[in-house]
Amino acid sequence: MTTSAPIRLRVFSLNCWGIRYLSKNCIERFVLIGDLLNQEQLDIALLQEVWCEKDFLFLKKKLGSVYPYSHYFKSGFIGSGLAVFSRHRIHDAFLYRYSLNGYPYMAQHGDWFGGKAVGKVLLNISGLTVHVFVTHLHAEYCREKDSYLPHRVVQAWELQQFIRHTSAGADVVILGGDLNMHPDDLGTRLLRNYTGLLDSFSEAAKFDGCEEGFTHISENPFTHTDGLVPFGGGVRIDYILFKGSGEVDVSCESLSTTKGPVPGQPFPYSDHEALTAEFLFTPTKKGNGCSEREFGCVSDKLPELINTVNEARTEVKVGLHCSERMRHTAARTGIMGLVLLVLELAIAAVPLFALGAEQPFPKASFYLLGALCFAVLLSTLMLYIFYSIEVKALQGTEDQMRLALSSLHERIKESPKVLSSDHLQNPLDSKDSVHL
Repeated sequence: MTTSAPIRLRVFSLNCWGIRYLSKNCIERFVLIGDLLNQEQLDIALLQEVWCEKDFLFLKKKLGSVYPYSHYFKSGFIGSGLAVFSRHRIHDAFLYRYSLNGYPYMAQHGDWFGGKAVGKVLLNISGLTVHVFVTHLHAEYCREKDSYLPHRVVQAWELQQFIRHTSAGADVVILGGDLNMHPDDLGTRLLRNYTGLLDSFSEAAKFDGCEEGFTHISENPFTHTDGLVPFGGGVRIDYILFKGSGEVDVSCESLSTTKGPVPGQPFPYSDHEALTAEFLFTPTKKGNGCSEREFGCVSDKLPELINTVNEARTEVKVGLHCSERMRHTAARTGIMGLVLLVLELAIAAVPLFALGAEQPFPKASFYLLGALCFAVLLSTLMLYIFYSIEVKALQGTEDQMRLALSSLHERIKESPKVLSSDHLQNPLDSKDSVHL
């Protein structure tokens, strides 16, 4: 670290809803987003749902004079949608793609094709090592019957692991993106409790924006309002999280959101509101982050963390049970298709061994039924492979959580003051089962 003076840093995050030919006013909105970023003179801009690389290249050209450094994270069939623009040199970049991300046959949702991931860039700002992460988790399409919840919990688990294991030596850690989770949701608590990241909305000394910091509001003309009515017309699912280190104290001086339509335009920048946070980095020997040798956060938060991991592990086991059931269904359906195909071939072979006059053979029906049986076999095989991958990913995550719980309980034994906590739950062992 080569600086002793406080440093100010402004960070921007926006889900751009950039689906070409499907998102309304897509081209016009990217022009306006570029104008906004040039006007604001930010330090870092973290963008999500920039699905088309042409839109990234357009922004790169438009923003080149203000943000000379940029990176586009490529993943999946249509890309991760993640992009970073920075006034400071990007020294390194890396992408981690989540192991689970929806279902390929749910094409109307499209998450599986997007290759959701977390991207990381490494910056050096006035001698401080700053690790910046940008991510976009799987969407929540129905809160009452959320079939994607296990996938989102796995993504949150992998996200916190990626941040913890790649941020050793960082003076400052910043995460921005669309988490698609409410502040008190399981995945959000898991991420914050494990990494020690702070929520800029809760920590900001000054806030200017939508009520309760909402980033998905019913007044937005691009938003489906039905799902927002139970929450008072808006939800907060986009975040800028941060933490310092043992040598740098980080405080959030202000946080703001955009508010509806672009000035002079009948539509907003996106179906989400943008976030802008201003941070103050103050070199100190007692910062507000965990030191490098700490596994997690302070010991008095261990009971809460254990409870959160227990809850997450239970949700993963529920998802595992459902996935195994679907894999068995695919296997049974495939066997039925194979039996039908064998039976059809047997029927077709009968005239070859028949004695006497040649019998008429219904070729059209034979080919149609054969094509149907082959389609059933192929589709069930693909589903069986997909569900096998899902089962292994869920089993792997559940194993990791079991190991983490064992380690956390060992740490609790070394911290007598938290042993008497009334909120501590017993860990699940490998013999536990989920009763549905």
